[in-house]
Amino acid sequence: MDVTFLITAFVALFVVIDPIGLAPLFIALTAGMTQRERVAVGLRACAVSIALLTLFGLAGEGVLAFIGISMPAFRIAGGILLFLTALDMLFDRRAPRREGQTIPAEDPSVFPLAMPLIAGPGAMATMILLAGQTESNLALLAVHLVMAAVVAMCFLLFLLAGPIERVLGRTGTLVVTRLLGMLLAALSVQFVIDGLRSVLAS
Repeated sequence: MDVTFLITAFVALFVVIDPIGLAPLFIALTAGMTQRERVAVGLRACAVSIALLTLFGLAGEGVLAFIGISMPAFRIAGGILLFLTALDMLFDRRAPRREGQTIPAEDPSVFPLAMPLIAGPGAMATMILLAGQTESNLALLAVHLVMAAVVAMCFLLFLLAGPIERVLGRTGTLVVTRLLGMLLAALSVQFVIDGLRSVLAS
């Protein structure tokens, strides 16, 4: 097995998924939740992400082709959905819906955490590309183990969400949430631009 290829796979997935960058987003999306609820959300998000990325690593292009969806179209759809989440963060629409409820009004574990933040179009495309470069079942398994390791790093950083939020305080958390909402909006627009660029280039 080519160790260099596995290192390349790890770096590619780490950069695309960006566990460090997801930690503050996790804080913003789970604002008002208890530590136990955050752990549950993080576990679900990571489990769903691993399942999705495994599916795309094994049969990604075939699945999309079978239902008639191109990767650019998938990227554009993900960008639009992500933009709607960014609007909620910018205008603090999530917090009022949670007030007075013991169970969060919305569970961000599947959307937008698992998809498209962790298992986004870029990560799915990366898994398809890496899987296509493997020459044996062992190498394919190794790529999926590398992917699982990167997602596990996301969960470990999610566990630190509580302490980070306590350090920031209420005002700091609101400021960070607005800032990240703006960055998330820009990222979502970039997804759409990349998708349109791919369509025009084909």
